[in-house]
Amino acid sequence: MGKKIEKESKELIIAGFSFVFGTFCLALCYNLFFVSKNIVVGGVSGLGIILQEVFGINSQAFIYIASFILLIFSYFCLGKEETERVVIGTFLYPLFITLTAPMSEFLLHYLDFQEILVTVVLAGLLYGFSNGLVYKYGFSTGGSDIIIRLGRKYLHFSEGKGVLIFNFLIILAGGLVFGIDNAVYALIILVIESILVDKIIIGISESKKFMIYTREENKVKKIIEKEFLTGFTIFPTVGGYSHTKGAMIMCVISNRDVNLFKDRILETDPRAFFVISDCYEVQGGIKRSNLPFL
Repeated sequence: MGKKIEKESKELIIAGFSFVFGTFCLALCYNLFFVSKNIVVGGVSGLGIILQEVFGINSQAFIYIASFILLIFSYFCLGKEETERVVIGTFLYPLFITLTAPMSEFLLHYLDFQEILVTVVLAGLLYGFSNGLVYKYGFSTGGSDIIIRLGRKYLHFSEGKGVLIFNFLIILAGGLVFGIDNAVYALIILVIESILVDKIIIGISESKKFMIYTREENKVKKIIEKEFLTGFTIFPTVGGYSHTKGAMIMCVISNRDVNLFKDRILETDPRAFFVISDCYEVQGGIKRSNLPFL
């Protein structure tokens, strides 16, 4: 029991540190790249940049006010439990924006690149890294996340669809104010960000899972066990069209051996049917010392 509590405490500390550091980097990215280059990637902070340009409203002040108002809406419309998940981030993110503003001004002297695409790529990397740390442990910085949850509850949008629509409208408004170039830069940043977030949350695939249907079951099993030195699992199957009974072999193969393994299957059974998918974590089963990914 003591070890379990110790492990949970350690995980809680890591999660808390990741969230705080991720929020800090997110605020730094906002000041360093988005405000300085007028790049609008969506969210309440993006709306703040637009309002600052059009009406002269200080973007930091707008983020403070909008975040607080949205927190109140969250409490009364989404409930206490939903609000508790965003309350820390709602206050921490605007605070870090204020604290990182002087740091960003100093760093801009060294990060003022002639090629805007260099800035865009760096912004995408930092933005994706920051959001990945925040989302990895289920945290949120509030703001647009609250708007998305309100839309999900009252307009019955899926969360993914809500994020897409809301960010598209903000980016479109940013494009109208700052030009189409900035809208394209924002889209590039979002593509980079989405890839990084996936990699941070899910992990980088080190191996592939094969689901194989073959008439040469015994030969394929021997290849898996003798040549690639790993285990396998067999599932009984029934053809959806032919209703023929058979077996599906599941196994995990290192990335470096994927093409070789595919070739060996097709050499053994040219009519084999198989599905390959990324495998992010493997625990249990048969492990061999020469398979580092296991």
